[in-house]
Amino acid sequence: MYGLLDRVGDALAEERERLELKAIEMTRRNNEQTVAGRHRMMRRADREVADPQQVEAIIATCKIVSLAYTDAEGITIVPLNFGYVFDTESNHLTLYFHGSATGRKMDAVKAAGNALPVAFEMATDCEVVEGRTLCNWGEAFKSIVGNGTASIIDNLDEARQGLALLMKQQAGMEHVEFTDQQVRAVTVWKVEADYLTAKVREKPQPHMH
Repeated sequence: MYGLLDRVGDALAEERERLELKAIEMTRRNNEQTVAGRHRMMRRADREVADPQQVEAIIATCKIVSLAYTDAEGITIVPLNFGYVFDTESNHLTLYFHGSATGRKMDAVKAAGNALPVAFEMATDCEVVEGRTLCNWGEAFKSIVGNGTASIIDNLDEARQGLALLMKQQAGMEHVEFTDQQVRAVTVWKVEADYLTAKVREKPQPHMH
C-alpha cells in the first residue's frame, strides 16, 4: 500500500529535483546567440568538458564518427571508422580515414581544392535514463562535436601512419606495419579539426526512498 513514508519519499525526491534544476539553471548560458565568424559557447556549461585528458578519453572510446559536408548535390552525412591523433597541449585533433579513390566523398574533397569544410560528431556510453515522470526521461552520453577541413594525404609515410592509427582505434592493434604497396592500394585522407567541444551527461544516481 502507498503509505506515509512513500508520500514523504516522493516529496523529498521532488524537492531534490527542484533544487538540482535550479542549480543547473544557474550554469546555463541562455543569452548566447549565433554570430558569424564566432563559435557560440555551450549553453549547458555544467556538461561541458574542457580538460584535454578527458576529451581524449572520450575520443579513445569512440569507433564511429559521423562526417557532414556540402557538395554539388547538397548536404550529406556519412558514418565512418577512424583513427586519430590528439595533442593535449594544443587541443588539436586530426582524424584519419581510408577508402576508395573514387566516390562522392573524394569527389567533394577534390572539388574543394583538397580543402573541404566539414562538421563531425562522435558519441559513446549512450544509455536511456529513466525519469521519475515521463518528462524526466533523458539520455546519458559522452560526445564530441566539431568542424574542420578534409584533405587527401599524398605523403606515403603520413598515409601509412593514418592506416596504423585506424587499426589501433578499431582493432586495438598497436604498431601495425603496412608495405608501400598496401598503402598505395587505398586512399588515405584526414580531417584537421579547427574547433571542437566535448559534452558529457552522466547517468544520475538513483533516488533512494
